[in-house]
Amino acid sequence: MTLEAGVVAVQGDVEEHADAIERAASAHGREVTVHEIRESGIVPDCDLLAMPGGESTTISRLIHGEGIATEIQEHVTAGKPLLATCAGLIVASSDAGDDRVDELDLLDVTVERNAFGRQKDSFEAPLEVDGLEEPYPAVFIRAPAIDAVGDADVLASWDGRPVAVRDGPVVGTSFHPELTPDSRIHDLAFFANEAASVPALENPQ
Repeated sequence: MTLEAGVVAVQGDVEEHADAIERAASAHGREVTVHEIRESGIVPDCDLLAMPGGESTTISRLIHGEGIATEIQEHVTAGKPLLATCAGLIVASSDAGDDRVDELDLLDVTVERNAFGRQKDSFEAPLEVDGLEEPYPAVFIRAPAIDAVGDADVLASWDGRPVAVRDGPVVGTSFHPELTPDSRIHDLAFFANEAASVPALENPQ
């Protein structure tokens, strides 16, 4: 059975996320079709979903304006996995610390935007990530940090601050896992997430 994947394509590294999803699926011997989501009506058919970075206020405004936000929330309520990265993490949070962001309340965390500096302060760091045997080469660009964690589980921290979390079927990262050929974060979010339900994985044809 072919997996149906969606990448919220209103902003961010859409093609890079699509490529990472395809690599992760291939590693499990799965075929996947990746859809770029710019309008409502596509998310309900997706087995898994990624929400890239960009500008959190813009992403929030566009997904609510296009009717995509409610579909993402329903996707997660159904137990299907979501990977939310950088600004996607901010939008998926329960508290973005910014009144201009209409949060999806899918990750029980409070975030601080640009906590690790502006564009010029971008850096790469070897992260110890729960569930991965070797350090992950995380790329931080205008990265948010997680200030407070509710019911979510911390998967990785940097400089004493959480930068990757899991809350049920949702995985959120402060960094950009799509900007490296290492697809283990996408694998962790979609194929090794025991809290998520992906029928095409559970009942392969």
